[in-house]
Amino acid sequence: MIGLISATAAGAAARDRLAAAWPDRTRVYEGPVGDAVRTAFAQCEQLVCFLATGAVVRLVAPLLSGKTEDPGVVCVDEGGRFAVSLLGGHAGGANELAREVGDLLGAEPVVTTATDAVDLAGLDTLGLPVEGDVAGVSRALLDGEAVALRAEVAWPLPPLPVTDQGSYTIRVTDRLVEAAEREVVLRPPTLVVGVGASKGAPVEEVLGLVEDALRGAGLSVASVAELATVDAKAEEPGIVEAARRIGVPLVTYSAEELAGVDVPNPSDAPLAAVGTPSVAEAAALVGGGELLVPKRKSAASPAMATCAVVRRPGRGRLAVVGLGPGARDLLTPRAKAELRRASVLVGLDQYVDQIRDLVRPGTRILESGLGAEEERAHTAVEEARKGQAVALIGSGDAGVYAMASPALAEASDDIDVVGVPGVTAALAAGAILGAPLGHDHVSISLSDLHTPWEVIERRVRAAAEADLVVTFYNPRSRGRDWQLPKALGILAEHRTPATPVGVVRNASRPDESSRLTTLGALDPATVDMMTVVTVGNTATRDIAGRMVTPRGYRWQSAQEGSE
Repeated sequence: MIGLISATAAGAAARDRLAAAWPDRTRVYEGPVGDAVRTAFAQCEQLVCFLATGAVVRLVAPLLSGKTEDPGVVCVDEGGRFAVSLLGGHAGGANELAREVGDLLGAEPVVTTATDAVDLAGLDTLGLPVEGDVAGVSRALLDGEAVALRAEVAWPLPPLPVTDQGSYTIRVTDRLVEAAEREVVLRPPTLVVGVGASKGAPVEEVLGLVEDALRGAGLSVASVAELATVDAKAEEPGIVEAARRIGVPLVTYSAEELAGVDVPNPSDAPLAAVGTPSVAEAAALVGGGELLVPKRKSAASPAMATCAVVRRPGRGRLAVVGLGPGARDLLTPRAKAELRRASVLVGLDQYVDQIRDLVRPGTRILESGLGAEEERAHTAVEEARKGQAVALIGSGDAGVYAMASPALAEASDDIDVVGVPGVTAALAAGAILGAPLGHDHVSISLSDLHTPWEVIERRVRAAAEADLVVTFYNPRSRGRDWQLPKALGILAEHRTPATPVGVVRNASRPDESSRLTTLGALDPATVDMMTVVTVGNTATRDIAGRMVTPRGYRWQSAQEGSE
């Protein structure tokens, strides 16, 4: 919960804007400011104070207990110009909160954390348990000293300026080890613990068994990703509470699923009880991986719990990112976050140039020219299979005539894939023209490089007969100058020459141009590959110089009847 505190009318107005925008995330604290800050500090994970930073410093100073315990605190000035991350920038999430508040209120986020100031990923912001000399290793990274990366298990990390050898070390491991001097230990969630239990098994027995099994194998409980069991034990109190105390989800599988998993130690007892010859080993092995601890029983007599431990291989991550039509303010926040998260960026060279300033230092950039779509898709998937965090970029929406299709056609279930939507060229052009896509519409690419013209022509004819608004992508190039006239001719068989047509070139970019013409007047020679052509249906009208397709034909009939 985010506590909101203000002292003046102007602060209260900005406070109320946040409260209205985030009703489920915020709580307003009224009354004397000192009392409000003290109460919110004790009750909330984060605070936004619409007060001077000096006042907030004096109020929170007596309340501080430690870097990992204190809430994140953001201050917003009286004029709403700045959102200052004052306390808990990383651990308390104040840096990211300052950016969110800034986006919402139109304020400039002020972040002074050293790593953020130079756009370096903070070791305590990676979402992984971290131990050791975080401050010392971070300082070494900032100073450009040699920091070695020792990845004992594969895990996708953001870009870090690391080397093979150095006097400082970042160690990525799920082993039960102490951080050495000048070392940070990152613990990725690679371990799955399968658990079986008799009815009424005490939580102490279940939890003790899990902890003993991990300790005996030299594994850290901080790297446990989940506890897994059979559906029949989904509400077994001892298992449920053990997962809660470890702080991981409890995942369950049907007996049929578990019975299909090949295990080294099947047993008749669970088969008779819940319908599968293995619970602990099978539940841990469902997703594959290396069995580090075979099934073992608790030390109690009689034993009421069993467990097994599996290390699942680190999965690479492929984010397929749509950059939008070109304008920076049409690039979504989610896309920006994925670009900053990626350690490898793959894309067309001209698209890479658009966002090069947004990627973090140390990001490996793999760029290529036009016509290498399949090569880029293959490269991105292969880098993800190596355990990297990869961003594959495309213009508009990456799933619309862009990189998502070839990449996902090649990707299998051995990597995680995230799709990041973007504003398409059709949508950007539509917004410029007015409302041409107000009713049913279709997008068709006129490029026959990947699709036979016979197929394209059949689709254009079907759209014409169905009276759909049509947006043409890739309408004309130097080597393809006859396809657009042919497509327009097909549409003209079903629409009048007065049908509105919108032509937009470089939508949202500095050299954007647009014009509204008609099906009969459009000169295809004025169109190129940077242009989107939108042809209206029989209901589309030119209204005050804007291209408008009514939401329904009844509305259009009423409009005509009133003229």
